[in-house]
Amino acid sequence: MIELKSLDPSVPFENQLQHETGPVVLVNMFSVPDEGMEQAMEKWREDAEFMKRQPGYISSQLHRATGSGTLMANIAVWESTEALLKAFSDPEFQAKHDGWPDGTVIYPHVFEKVAVSGICVD
Repeated sequence: MIELKSLDPSVPFENQLQHETGPVVLVNMFSVPDEGMEQAMEKWREDAEFMKRQPGYISSQLHRATGSGTLMANIAVWESTEALLKAFSDPEFQAKHDGWPDGTVIYPHVFEKVAVSGICVD
């Protein structure tokens, strides 16, 4: 079973999804037990295949810690928080929480792009 924790305790993930905006970037950090990395990567793939079929999904990229690190990071782009909330709330997706290695903790957070003059555009 997977455990969800907040990166920013002042704004729990559920509250972030209530703020209607878009497009948004979901940054989801995974802390995976050492012996469970292969299982976690396969489970992420299954979840990503589901998300890819959902309305409002744009893209996703999984990153894995170098060396013997036990972290994974998923960077996913969605058209809106509304689309992301609908996908996360889907009963089929909620039923998929089983299958993750015991002890896996996720830290999802929703971000918006911002413009920084001379560096990046929004």
